[in-house]
Amino acid sequence: MTTAASDETDHLVIIGAGVLGCGIAALALAHGVAVTLADHTRPKLDQAEAAVTGHLKTATLLGVCPEDIPHGRLDTTTGLEEAVARRPAAVIEAGTEDSILKAGVLAQVGPHVPEGTPLISNTSSVPVDELADAVPRPEDLLGAHFMDPPYLIATVEVIPGRRTGAGALSAAKAFLGVLRRTSILVRDSPGFVTSRLLHPMINDAARLVQEGVASAEDVDALMCGCLGHPSGPLRTADLIGIDNLADSLWVLHKRTGDERSRPCDLLLAKVRDGHHGRKSGRGFYDYAGGNSVKPHA
Repeated sequence: MTTAASDETDHLVIIGAGVLGCGIAALALAHGVAVTLADHTRPKLDQAEAAVTGHLKTATLLGVCPEDIPHGRLDTTTGLEEAVARRPAAVIEAGTEDSILKAGVLAQVGPHVPEGTPLISNTSSVPVDELADAVPRPEDLLGAHFMDPPYLIATVEVIPGRRTGAGALSAAKAFLGVLRRTSILVRDSPGFVTSRLLHPMINDAARLVQEGVASAEDVDALMCGCLGHPSGPLRTADLIGIDNLADSLWVLHKRTGDERSRPCDLLLAKVRDGHHGRKSGRGFYDYAGGNSVKPHA
């Protein structure tokens, strides 16, 4: 993976080198799109380069990389403003699920994004219209919810805000088409569709473990074996990141008043103890030793 600047025609800027930022970068690179991945610190970017390389290897092994397209090139930078000013096809903010932090990043880079370039917040729960006042051109802002891992999940929830312009929405959908993703448009609201349904369900599953009704492994086995869930809600929580899940649940709870969305004590304890799932090596399951997965309630 190179960090030299790319001269490919298609160019994506991603702000935030976390789990989803790296996953979206790998998806774009696999489809021949040059990526500039921006974050505040060089050590985090160095870790991100290794993560993106790992994602690309996994995607290749799983046969989900287009065979007819050479990989794009990766550029990493701590210069957020400079990265977005190079007229990319799109800019994606991929920060923590916190409206204040997201708005801060968008306010920092928004004035430097060329007019007409889609400015996309990768959000699982924060309404787009809450972020629109942070940018100078709300008509260029919209939301997109990439599921993890983005290179495996071919559908993206797309959220135009109340002030999103038709041009930005059309350009964003066209760019997602370059990535061979299917766009599903939904109305702007807390949690949209997927998180509004999925996250309270995961919270309920964690509450069952908390109450001693069943182990995490048995909850997942029942959800998979009886109800057809592909992996189980608590394995899904570990993949999402339990800290990210708790943040999203708080967004839903504060904006809807739904008590099912108040993070249960077990989720909050795992966040407090640093047991955030796969990325930390331990969540509802232990991931020590790479592919070795053991249940851990």
